[in-house]
Amino acid sequence: MPRNEITREATLGQLLDETVAKYPGNDAVVYADREYRQTWREFSDTVDKVARGLMSLGVKRGEKVAIWATNVPHWVTLQLATAKIGATLLTININYKISEIEYLLKQSDCENIFLIDGYRDTDYLDTLYRLVPELKEQPRESFRSAKFPCLKRVFFLGPEKHRGMYSWNEVLALSVQTSREEYEERQRSLSCYDVVNMQYTSGTTGFPKGVMLTHHNLTNNGYWTGANQNFTEKDRICIPVPLFHCFGCSLGVMASLNHGCAMVILERYDPVNVMTSIEKERCTAMYGVPTMFIAILEHKLFDKFDFSTLRTGIMAGSPCPVKSMQDCVKKMNMREVTNVFGLTETSPGMTQTRYDEQDMGRKCSTVGKPYPGIEVAIIDPETGEFCKDYENGEICCRGHNVMKGYYKMPEETAKAIDKEGWLHSGDIGMRDKDGYFSVTGRLKDMIIRGGENIYPKEVEDFIYHIEGVQDVQVVGVPSKKYGEQCAAFIMLKQGAKLTEEDVQDHCRGKIAWYKVPKYVAFVSEFPLTASGKIMKFKLREESVRLWPDA
Repeated sequence: MPRNEITREATLGQLLDETVAKYPGNDAVVYADREYRQTWREFSDTVDKVARGLMSLGVKRGEKVAIWATNVPHWVTLQLATAKIGATLLTININYKISEIEYLLKQSDCENIFLIDGYRDTDYLDTLYRLVPELKEQPRESFRSAKFPCLKRVFFLGPEKHRGMYSWNEVLALSVQTSREEYEERQRSLSCYDVVNMQYTSGTTGFPKGVMLTHHNLTNNGYWTGANQNFTEKDRICIPVPLFHCFGCSLGVMASLNHGCAMVILERYDPVNVMTSIEKERCTAMYGVPTMFIAILEHKLFDKFDFSTLRTGIMAGSPCPVKSMQDCVKKMNMREVTNVFGLTETSPGMTQTRYDEQDMGRKCSTVGKPYPGIEVAIIDPETGEFCKDYENGEICCRGHNVMKGYYKMPEETAKAIDKEGWLHSGDIGMRDKDGYFSVTGRLKDMIIRGGENIYPKEVEDFIYHIEGVQDVQVVGVPSKKYGEQCAAFIMLKQGAKLTEEDVQDHCRGKIAWYKVPKYVAFVSEFPLTASGKIMKFKLREESVRLWPDA
């Protein structure tokens, strides 16, 4: 895609074909902890085999193909194979339990599902057999489920055979039953405005909603995400974030696909494996949420690894602590690190800092400027009017990144995207005079104490600079007298000792009195979603238990 174009119309399959033509012998997918390495040509050939195998089994254009798996080899293969035949990849949170899987399969009208054996304490195979007992009772070629009438096929993402399921090797073998002509005709029938990906929101509040993203959403978002990091075919991206989440399958895979970068993928996040992969594969970029970077920076083996090849990457997914961003620049050589802001509904990037941003303050404390072709505005959630510079309001956007809608949820879609096409993020922020945006909190996270608005991130950034603090999250505690009181949950560095009074004394006189945490709790970990986001609603629930008389 030429840099002077804002958007282009292309399917993911067309994008893959172009990348293969340009860089056939370059690494495409690498797992540093095992003998797994595919060039773009090898990767594309595997994608074509899987795509033709799925067609041979009867997978039609528009069908959903769910994947319930960690970042295993061939996850990305399936992502592109489904795209090439016009199916919709439906990503499933790896931490889902039986009731959540049941909800997702029903709500999505899912026709196909790929799964691995399990993750942590959840046996995926047992879960599916409990939900779909017909798998063990009926021929897989014609099985039908009473509970899930749309479900047609179940696949195991590996060579092993299981009752009622097709194995990965069988899908590959069946590719010969679909001719090259049939395969090419299917691809010619596709539109870049077709839905190609469906991701369910994390469900931290309410029922998860299926976000429908198109080829057009993802190809263009991926291009500009990579352009803002100055990616070329020489870059190698360490991707430890979950592929089921937009951070992995969109910001990671789509940026790589657009610019021919190598994807160095980790099956599961582990600080040592991340550092090993960066050193061994000479990665130039790393993706992660703040908690991942903090765990690496604070690891006892940090000084044993070579980070000299790093230059850029993305720290996003939740508000970025200023100190952590500074440490990444100084200690991990990520002098061109960027920060992306957005949400699943925006494909996900909306704004991003650029690799060549020279102002360290802006690099650390803002989320940059809008992607080309995307309008971003701060809108007063009460009046609906546009806010002036430096005024807090809801961050909204419209443009080529906005989702097609929530699957079978027209009312929820109408709440998210207004009649003028503005997607309402639910996040509070402001714009400065030079067009840089900052996130100050979420509408539901904002603390209102006696009529005073407190933006948690502002207090968090201040507490981060206290010696001994590793991580901090600030939430509101329900208060009969003030409506809410400010509470800080703090993780300390190993060997550090702090008291509630130490934290409060450090804040007094340096931030507004009403922002000083009334309550402080020291914790060993934070409740996280599978994608690494901190579930503040869980901390708010805990605060009610800890301080019932607030």
